[in-house]
Amino acid sequence: MNPKGDKPKSKISASRKLSLKMLLLTKACEDLERERQEREEEKVRYLGEKLPPLQLSGLSLNELQNLCKQLHAKIDVVDEERYDCEAKVSKHNKDIHELKLKVQDLGGKFKKPALRKVRVSADEMMRALLGSKHKGSMDLRANLKSVKKEDVKQDKVLTSEVGDWRKNVEAMSGMEGRKKMFDTGGAPQ
Repeated sequence: MNPKGDKPKSKISASRKLSLKMLLLTKACEDLERERQEREEEKVRYLGEKLPPLQLSGLSLNELQNLCKQLHAKIDVVDEERYDCEAKVSKHNKDIHELKLKVQDLGGKFKKPALRKVRVSADEMMRALLGSKHKGSMDLRANLKSVKKEDVKQDKVLTSEVGDWRKNVEAMSGMEGRKKMFDTGGAPQ
C-alpha cells in the first residue's frame, strides 16, 4: 500500500499504454470489417441459393405464367417462414422478460417505479372510483347555508331585549314596525 494514499504508479508508461490502445482499436476495426464482409458474402450466397437468376428470354406465355405462379408460391413460403420467425422471436422475448421478473423477485431487489404526484379533486376521484354512478358534487362549501352579517346583528339585537314578547311582535308587525326599525337604526321602540 502506498503510505500517501495516492494511486500506485503504473508499471507501463503512458506512451506504451497509448500504443497498446491504438493496437487494440485497429485490431477491433479489422475484426468488424472482416465480420461485415463475411455477412455480405453469406447474404450473397444465400440469395444465390434461394433466388436463381431468371431466364426470361424465349419463354412462351404459358411458361411465363407458370414461372410467375412458382415465384408467388416461393413468396408465400418465405412469408410464412418470416411470420413464424417473428412469432418465435416475440415468444422468446416474452419468456426472457418473465424470467427477468422471476430473477428480480427471487433476488428481492425489485425496483419500484417512481410515482408522480397527481392533483385530483374529490369529484374526479369519486368519478374514477364509482364511474358513471357518481352524480353528486363533493363541493362542500356549495352545500353550506350562506349567512349575511346584517341578519346576525339583527338577531343579536332582538335576542338581547328582555321584556314582553307580545310588545315586540305588535311593534314589528306590518310596515310601521319595519319603518321604525330603519328610522331608529335597527332598535325597536
